[in-house]
Amino acid sequence: MKLRTLLYLPLLVFLLIACSADDDATTTAVTLETPANYSFIRDGESTVAFDGQTTRIAMAEALVTAMNDFDATTAESLRDMFANSNNPFTDPSLNESSKNIKSKVAASQDYFSSQAATSAAIRAQFEDYFLRQVNEVFPAQMTVAAPGVAGQIDDGSSTRYVNAIGLEYDQAVAKGLIGALMLDQTLNNYLSPAVLDQATNRADNDNGILVEGKNYTTMEHKWDEAFGYVYGASPDPANANATVGADDSFINKYLGRLEGDEDFAGTSTALFDAFKLGRAAIVAKDYDLRDAQANRIQNILSELIAIRSVYYLQQAKIAFANNDLGAAFHDLSEGYGFIHSLQFTKDSNTNQPYFSRAEVLDFIDQLTEGDGFWDITPATLDQLSETIAAPFEFTVAQAAN
Repeated sequence: MKLRTLLYLPLLVFLLIACSADDDATTTAVTLETPANYSFIRDGESTVAFDGQTTRIAMAEALVTAMNDFDATTAESLRDMFANSNNPFTDPSLNESSKNIKSKVAASQDYFSSQAATSAAIRAQFEDYFLRQVNEVFPAQMTVAAPGVAGQIDDGSSTRYVNAIGLEYDQAVAKGLIGALMLDQTLNNYLSPAVLDQATNRADNDNGILVEGKNYTTMEHKWDEAFGYVYGASPDPANANATVGADDSFINKYLGRLEGDEDFAGTSTALFDAFKLGRAAIVAKDYDLRDAQANRIQNILSELIAIRSVYYLQQAKIAFANNDLGAAFHDLSEGYGFIHSLQFTKDSNTNQPYFSRAEVLDFIDQLTEGDGFWDITPATLDQLSETIAAPFEFTVAQAAN
């Protein structure tokens, strides 16, 4: 079931509770409504917590910003920010945290618990971007970019810094982390039944057994951690849709972009409602309803990645037609990162990504072969766009505007 259908699912569900009296079974219908806010209370205190996700979002923001600090950044400092080692952040609270980005990249239970080599390769790719930014792009800061030559290129009032094929490494990292960190942890880890129901989680939730020293069950917390990768930077997570699109540079930002497109208006409401209703289902111990909402979330966020992939490919085509190479290269750099993120999507019908890693790497090869962005053709951009849109219910034309 895809996003265009999901937006119209009813937000009321019915929980049937069987009661027995004098050996005659009767059934009472109880309505479980989608809560107005992401707010859940036990004994007068909130049960919602996702500090780790808020911290990693802040670390990722700092990392991406540092990639364009020509004066202070080194490859080592970027690797330290990735791993949170040697006090790399200007914010002391981030340095003091036990959290880091690297350990959660390509680390989901569903996709990578038995794929250690692939996980390591994906993490190494990010570290290679750090090294190349410093070794290839930084020395060419004042060089005018050309085919085969790294340097700067104008994009309206902005200056972009690209490698020899026109790629901005900071955009590859920023959009790549949307998939490898935020999406993978949300869809393939915290919302997975393998994690939600791990060990005694279901029995503990049924019996109200809380994590030691905390006011939540393990299952409640896992769901909240998924929520945190989308809304963890919100100033008011209980009412997170009020500021959606403005709270971080990752999933939240592009959820806001979809909401601003008339073809996809209602997406942010559908997603927020699914998170709220799924959490309410956990409180009500209705695990079928919980899983149905997890599937909604998986489909909505997977389609978001595909829509933005196609959007940037098509925007680049327009920029090329206008002879605006700087804008085209910037769009392709963002598209490159989103395409990389396609391997972390999840089709709830198959529990597999919409595109395998091999398929994604083939897409990347098509973008970067030869002189890369300098000589890519409109036909290639259209072909890639159609291929990416095909498993979903949106059209290339809808995504492009």
